[in-house]
Amino acid sequence: MNAPPSCDPAPQGDALTGLGTRDTALARLAEWQTAGGSIHALLVGFRRFDAQNLAFGTAAGDAALVEVAQRLRHFAAAEIEGAWLAVRDGGSRFLLIANEPCSREAWQLAAGQLLAALARPIVTSAGTLRLSPRAALLRATDADDPASVLDRLGQTLETAMAQSGRRLAWADGEATRLGLSAAQLEADLIQALDRGEIEVVFQPQFACADNRLTGAEALARWNHPKLGKLGAGALFTIAERADHVAQLSGHIARLALQAAHKWPMDLRLSLNVTPADLAGADYDKQLAALIKQTRFAPWRLTLEVTEQVLLGDVTHAADVLGRLAAQGIQIALDDFGAGFCNFRYLQLLPLHYLKLDRAMIDGVAGSARDLAVLRAIIAMARALELKVIAEGVESEAQRQLAAGEGCSHYQGFLRAQPMDAAAFREYALSN
Repeated sequence: MNAPPSCDPAPQGDALTGLGTRDTALARLAEWQTAGGSIHALLVGFRRFDAQNLAFGTAAGDAALVEVAQRLRHFAAAEIEGAWLAVRDGGSRFLLIANEPCSREAWQLAAGQLLAALARPIVTSAGTLRLSPRAALLRATDADDPASVLDRLGQTLETAMAQSGRRLAWADGEATRLGLSAAQLEADLIQALDRGEIEVVFQPQFACADNRLTGAEALARWNHPKLGKLGAGALFTIAERADHVAQLSGHIARLALQAAHKWPMDLRLSLNVTPADLAGADYDKQLAALIKQTRFAPWRLTLEVTEQVLLGDVTHAADVLGRLAAQGIQIALDDFGAGFCNFRYLQLLPLHYLKLDRAMIDGVAGSARDLAVLRAIIAMARALELKVIAEGVESEAQRQLAAGEGCSHYQGFLRAQPMDAAAFREYALSN
């Protein structure tokens, strides 16, 4: 299966962030409009960003913009299944365009998730920056001129930036509203588990050395009957509001294990662990029972935990993960290099893998400092007898660099995009 055409780093032109430029966006919009399809765009800006530069210095401001770019790409890669392009549109404005079917409401939900991600504090050497993002949204038609699309977004964003209480605004002038209330979405989610609307797709993982398929990470999607496809970010946000995360996580695990049972025996399955999972008193017993019911070999399973999952009670998490590791299940520390990288986790947790955040691979080839950091992390992992997985690999150059520096596995759009259970099984049998 070919990778999505817009997720490669080739159009990068902005020297600071490595994203594309406005000219890149104009060219891509024209290309997509010629080919036809559904085009969605959003333009993000930050209120009073100049004040942040004055308070912390331009170096800290630049570091924040780099982090914003990384979060934007990370979000797009996780939430958008079709083609997409991320662009720095000058100063502190960022553009995301996507070419995939999407309802108006789903695009607004996605925009809300992105703004929440961008609003998280950004730690720099000069201090912690707290940004206030705003976004303008638009659904383009084949008749829209690419330049007019960007101009309309820009005008709408200026209006949103001037209104302190308005985070999202549509360029068509319609009021920002969702056809479904938050309460209705929560009710829909509870029913979605029984209706079969929650789908699991699989992001293939490969050996760095020889591109051999080694397994896949399970990712959730919600095929909402009115809103269309919703990504994992929106799905789990709604589940958290409904206090339904543990049920949703268990449902996803069951679907993934049932599908992976039909794979060739040398392929591994990776499942994400949520804070609600580890907070449960019997998570290890419930997962063990589920593994037995689905007849999946425990040694083929990897559980991925992030720093966010561990913030509540790392000692309790270590105990639960230790019991799971004793059953043969392997444990990966996900998104390493993204948060505060608390090295205490490496001391307490029964880890087998470090999974590098995509930011650790992005731009490494052009930065001696970034390469030195990557080498230090891999050397530390080697000393701890941990394997290293590179995430977000989108070019052959990145794969070769990861392999050359000692990463054992990688995943990303270089060779394959996420696919449904049937497509992945066919892909696995043919590789």
